[in-house]
Amino acid sequence: MAYQISLKTFTDARGNLTVIEKVIPFDVKRIFYIYGVDDSVRGGHRHHKTIQAAICIQGSCIITNNDGEKEEEFTLDTPDKCLILEPKDWHQMKNFTDDAILMVLASEYFDAEDYIYENYI
Repeated sequence: MAYQISLKTFTDARGNLTVIEKVIPFDVKRIFYIYGVDDSVRGGHRHHKTIQAAICIQGSCIITNNDGEKEEEFTLDTPDKCLILEPKDWHQMKNFTDDAILMVLASEYFDAEDYIYENYI
């Protein structure tokens, strides 16, 4: 089941510093980011093995999730929110603001065979 964690953020007169250290429940093998999205819906899959951590480092977006038992919607709108997606989490990303940058940390290297595109019935 997908769940959110808070990333430790230090704030002072100079600005903010958010740290990703010892909170991601896997070793990171791949990092990618999505930006410049029009009104398209991204994602639409789950995985056999890959766990992901999604952070909207600028702007906002919505991630809908279905783990086969429960459907949920998560709004990522601050860079200190991190959404953990388990392999069974069929997810879509949508409603990106014009300035949105969604960074995703993944537990596995890209493997086309790891993707399952069929949603739960």
